[in-house]
Amino acid sequence: MIKYALNCRDCNKEFESWFGSSKEYDRLKKMKLLNCQNCSSLNVEKSLMAPNLSKTKKSSEKNEFKLKEVKQKLKEYKKFVKDNFDFVGDNFTYEARSIHYNKDKKKLKKGIYGKASIEDIRELKDEGIETEMMPWIEDKEN
Repeated sequence: MIKYALNCRDCNKEFESWFGSSKEYDRLKKMKLLNCQNCSSLNVEKSLMAPNLSKTKKSSEKNEFKLKEVKQKLKEYKKFVKDNFDFVGDNFTYEARSIHYNKDKKKLKKGIYGKASIEDIRELKDEGIETEMMPWIEDKEN
């Protein structure tokens, strides 16, 4: 959707209207389906319209607060994972398959976490091995 400021050349009335796309505006104009909402004239043109890019300080502060909340929650998840799962590093894919196919009772007691590529994760999921990805927030702040 796109919003245009429109101007009637006959009555000088300015108004705004939404269109599905800029091509949609051009199509309606060409078919003479655009008319002034004040005088019904077909002599309607697009006016200059500045994009609304300004952010209020309040919304910026709100977004920063939300970002801090998300970071804090991710740090809590990270701590939970470290406390309750075994770290297997780059061997994650191998260990996940080992647990899934061999049903190793010792390894089944505690979940695992580690590193794997997106392709490896896709392959595991295709094999029916449940995995989840999560952003791993570094402990140090920049």
